[in-house]
Amino acid sequence: MVVTLSTWELSIPGAGSLKEKRSVLRSLKDRLARMNVSVVESGLQDVRNRGRISVVFLAAHTAQADSILASVDRCVAGSRGAVVVGNASERL
Repeated sequence: MVVTLSTWELSIPGAGSLKEKRSVLRSLKDRLARMNVSVVESGLQDVRNRGRISVVFLAAHTAQADSILASVDRCVAGSRGAVVVGNASERL
C-alpha cells in the first residue's frame, strides 16, 4: 500500500475578499472529493488572494498512486480562478 500526500500553493488573483477566495477553493475541493481522495484547505485561511490545498490518498501500488496523483494535479492546475505557484508531494 502507498499513501501519498500532496500540497499545492495557489494564487487566487481575482479574489477581492475571503468570501470570493473560499468560493474558488470550495469549487476545487468539491471536484477533488469526487476523485475519491481526501482534501482539505491546509493553510493561508486568512489571506484573501492565496490558498493551500492538501490531498491524501491510499493506492495499492506505486503505478496506481502515480496515475491518481497525475489526475489530481491536472484538476488542480485546471481550476478556474486559481493559479498553482508551488507543489510538494511525498509518499509515506
